[in-house]
Amino acid sequence: MYSIFKPLLFALSPEKAHRLTFQLLDLAASIPPTRWWMRAMFCSTDKRMERQVMGLTFPNAVGLAAGFDKDGKHLAGLTCLGFGFIEVGTVTPLAQDGNPRPRLFRLPEDEALINRMGFNNLGLDALVEELKRWREKNPSGGPIIGGNIGKNKVTPNEKAVDDYLICFDKLFPWVDYFVVNVSSPNTPGLRELQEKEPLTRLLNELQTKNRAQTAPKPILLKIAPDLTDSQLDDIADIVRETGLAGVIATNTTISRNGLNTSEASVTAIGAGGLSGAPVRARATEVIRYLRRKLGKDVVIIGVGGIDSAESAREKMAAGADLVQLYTGLIYKGPGLVKEVAGGV
Repeated sequence: MYSIFKPLLFALSPEKAHRLTFQLLDLAASIPPTRWWMRAMFCSTDKRMERQVMGLTFPNAVGLAAGFDKDGKHLAGLTCLGFGFIEVGTVTPLAQDGNPRPRLFRLPEDEALINRMGFNNLGLDALVEELKRWREKNPSGGPIIGGNIGKNKVTPNEKAVDDYLICFDKLFPWVDYFVVNVSSPNTPGLRELQEKEPLTRLLNELQTKNRAQTAPKPILLKIAPDLTDSQLDDIADIVRETGLAGVIATNTTISRNGLNTSEASVTAIGAGGLSGAPVRARATEVIRYLRRKLGKDVVIIGVGGIDSAESAREKMAAGADLVQLYTGLIYKGPGLVKEVAGGV
């Protein structure tokens, strides 16, 4: 069925298509017959798909990566698509518009996207209200919810810790796990926080706050695929030193190597993070490298170029415990969730 709608969506700009898709999904989820149909079509109740990871029970191993539903406004519809977990955000303490449009671009020849969204979101308080409503309506059951947290563009790096702590405090009652995003290429200077000293300080501050809670929650770090082996070694050391639950590998890349899209077209698009099929191999390499360095006890969530059950199994074979989708959904459609969940 997605093959019918895909040409219509691709005739629109990517952001307009994204908004329209969510409008239709929300509408369908609000009507009992279509909600039942979606659940029958896309969801599975097979208990054999459950995964016990980080002390949480995931209905299946397939999640929605951060950035798709930044403000947590579409959880009802997304739940009908069969995800085992949904990551909201990246959220920042204050609302921000993000970068000027256009800022999201398709590369159909590569089944890829380039985005420079810039952490556009309605702000922390708006997300908390959405999650409160969601939890009230769904006190038990449903997918695991993760909170991906970041800093505002106007916050200097030397004060970045404050933004992350604010997000942690306010989101703590409403999410099941946290992801620290210091790897987006679209907020100036953000990736500098991946360096060993500032990253160790940031994560230690968060873990101190976390361990002071009655029931601490898993915290993961989302990293870029562009890190060198030496930098990955530092990441592994930091994860062990700070006692993080795990790593999400990987975010988008600033590389433009090996694309089928013409160099002129790519140059005309300009800056941004590349996602989709071109990131598949590098993301898998990073997962394999980190698994060797971290051993079996640290969780790795694999993301990057997953567009089939086969590509998901590749991530699992490299050492991932769970996987996340984003760009593959845009090119393959919602049936991808069930295909991957049943294939890993």
